[in-house]
Amino acid sequence: MPKTFHRTDRVSAQIRRELGTLVHNAVREHGLPSVSVSDVEITRDMAHAKIFVTALMPERSEEAMKGLKELAWGLRMELARAMKLRHVPELHFHYDDSVDRGERIDNILRDLPDTLAAEKSRTSVDGDDDADESEKKPE
Repeated sequence: MPKTFHRTDRVSAQIRRELGTLVHNAVREHGLPSVSVSDVEITRDMAHAKIFVTALMPERSEEAMKGLKELAWGLRMELARAMKLRHVPELHFHYDDSVDRGERIDNILRDLPDTLAAEKSRTSVDGDDDADESEKKPE
């Protein structure tokens, strides 16, 4: 029976757990905007890892990303101490804007009933005028 999970999947899950704690501590120590690790993707040769992070304050995400990229080497060293790997992948931090996009879509959908109600009332007012004109034409 073939394995359902590849080694890279297991390693990326472990890196995500460990980095979650390490990034949280680094954010507090260095006064960076609060971020959390949302996902980790590792190359097949395990030489590089894309670390996706989300910011609690999206307007300060650039500041957070700059700080994390500067701390990447130190975080990699701490990760090497925490994990039993022969080679710890290079860490490449990327901002994950999916939460921001989801929130924006949620706000649009939340405002949609108000927009539809306004459109419907505008259409019914315009429609009543058209109905009056159409009633007059057959005479």
